[in-house]
Amino acid sequence: MRIAIVGPTYPYKGGGAAHTTELAHRLSAAGHDVVVESWQAQYPSFLYPGRQTVETPDGEPYPRSFRRLDWRRPDGWVACGRRLRTADLVILAVLSPVQVPPYLGILYGLRRGTPVMALCHNVLPHERKPYDAPLMKALLRRVDGVLAHSEAQAALARELAPVPVAVAQMAPHLPVKAPESGFGRPRPMGARGRLLFFGLVRPYKGLDLLIRALPEGVSLRVAGEFWGGLEETQSLVDGLGLTDRVELRPGYVAAEDVPGLFEDVDALVLPYRSGTASQQVWLGHEQGVPVVATRVGTLGEHVTDGVDGLLVEPGSVEALREALERFYRPGEPERLRAGVKAVDPEPYWAAYVEALLSAGSAGR
Repeated sequence: MRIAIVGPTYPYKGGGAAHTTELAHRLSAAGHDVVVESWQAQYPSFLYPGRQTVETPDGEPYPRSFRRLDWRRPDGWVACGRRLRTADLVILAVLSPVQVPPYLGILYGLRRGTPVMALCHNVLPHERKPYDAPLMKALLRRVDGVLAHSEAQAALARELAPVPVAVAQMAPHLPVKAPESGFGRPRPMGARGRLLFFGLVRPYKGLDLLIRALPEGVSLRVAGEFWGGLEETQSLVDGLGLTDRVELRPGYVAAEDVPGLFEDVDALVLPYRSGTASQQVWLGHEQGVPVVATRVGTLGEHVTDGVDGLLVEPGSVEALREALERFYRPGEPERLRAGVKAVDPEPYWAAYVEALLSAGSAGR
């Protein structure tokens, strides 16, 4: 088929861009004629306070990617839709409701001549605003189908619009491995007494809970961009007297620098208050460390409790502290590390592509 994916790709960064890029590669490898319609300017800076683009790609860029969309140019949205009228399937990668106006412009240009799938990373955001649901409802009522990454997200989509909804677990799209990957790199014997929180820092990810739950004698490294809250986090650390045990490294972490974050830590901790589909457990396991995570979204599905990590109920400082103290019982970090296995992306991607194309064909 002739397939057009509309979404972020290099030089944009983050999970959405990585997923769009890998999906294009996978569909092309399956024999489809694939183009990516991407962004020259995706969001106003006040809606995305972090760094939007990078100079060095995290993976192999998809060659047939065109950066012509601009949030400031509605005429370009309609023109994109007109260009895509010859496609057999158009996939709209939906990361945020703020994308809806451009996508409605693209749909106007298409004039209903081509089946359109909304690939929803999140049907509604973790931290919602009053306009989120009306915008998503307007989009989902105009597409031919939706692909969601969990049953819970699929239920949200069905509440918003009477549209066919398919479900497929998000497939791994991890950063390129360093020359010495998590399993090829020698590990120090014994526990190091250091934990890692890694990734974009937002309130729903529960960093404040982790700081409050930090056991005595254990240190914490925090690496990633802060979407606000850096000063509040520093004040929390200072107020709890943890300045000598909590290391803050605010800012984007390039793919080649990721392995270094994991070299001297005992576990990756994901204390999310809520969640949908996430790559973080797979990332930690790829780097050879166990993961302590809350039972939200796919985190609870990717950790085998007591084998390659520990699971804990969300939202509780006490429960998280108890889990971390349990993790540091003598011999436990080493035992859980021995249970870690790297993820094999192939079966996930085979199932994902099949679900996506089956749902797209049903809309034709």
